Amino acid sequence: MTELKFSVDDNSNSLKFQQLVDAILDAISRNQLKAGEMLPSVNQIMKESNLSRDTVFKAYAELKKRGVVESVPNRGYFVTRKITKVLLFLDTFKAYKEVLYGSFLKHLPKNIGVDLHFHHYNINQFEKIVFESLGKYSKYIIMNFDHPKIPGIIQKIPAEQLLVIDWNIYATEKHSAVFQNFGQPVYDCLAKNHEKISRYKEFIYYYPAFTYHPKDSIHYFGKFCTDFGLKHSVIFEEEMFKIKKGALYFLVSDRTLAGFLDQCSEKTFEPGRDVGVISYNETPMKKYVKNGITVISTDFELMGRKAAEFVITGEFMRFEVPTTLKLRSSL
Repeated sequence: MTELKFSVDDNSNSLKFQQLVDAILDAISRNQLKAGEMLPSVNQIMKESNLSRDTVFKAYAELKKRGVVESVPNRGYFVTRKITKVLLFLDTFKAYKEVLYGSFLKHLPKNIGVDLHFHHYNINQFEKIVFESLGKYSKYIIMNFDHPKIPGIIQKIPAEQLLVIDWNIYATEKHSAVFQNFGQPVYDCLAKNHEKISRYKEFIYYYPAFTYHPKDSIHYFGKFCTDFGLKHSVIFEEEMFKIKKGALYFLVSDRTLAGFLDQCSEKTFEPGRDVGVISYNETPMKKYVKNGITVISTDFELMGRKAAEFVITGEFMRFEVPTTLKLRSSL
């Protein structure tokens, strides 16, 4: 039986039973408690931690509910078998995320299970899923987003078990990350194609209010246009999104791309001839729509493959997935 001792802080805002749950989960995550090992008895924890019987029972019941420990009649509580499941926690499920997910599964061994969840940029949902997952998984693959509570939430996960993917935000030097860069690579992609872009009368970036796309791209869009002497603007309001003949549009949402194509149909504009468009994030269908939509995108297949590599090896990883422009007829 383990010699670990657990303590609680009487001044903490966290309930005592929850402190005990967190302490046991932390010990399991750090291999201080291993699969098959017996936990201290209820009486032992009561004595050493100065807790009531009800508090200890409540903590053990919560751990049983999560599948972290099991009870054996007349013997006690034991850590369950070694965890071979992974939490894949994405923001939303879109076509390009399906590519990432498919690649991730494809490159994982068959004996590793994956639980897929989505937070939809809802901080309460994000916190709830992370809290309920602690101790259940051997690895956590998480897409963070820009919210001040994120650092405090993810620090509950042992750093060696966490991989931050897609957006390198709130990942400390202790955290592994496989990410895309929304700044300089955007500039570089545009610069390599500045001759085609400069044929348009104006370059317009539509950044809708509903998107969570990192705003780094706005800065580098403006820098590119300024450096190459192009007339440009950034619009944020839907009522300003009225496409004009001879203009080129940079769209970071597939919803706005659909709106762009609807307007093209209404005004009988031919993408690539009367008006241009560059869409963000490759999807399987964009190369077929209107003879091909030009995209700036990272390689989501590679991102999924690197995430699987982290799960398999457990080695620290910092990898920036390249961003490229795929030129098609819409430019």
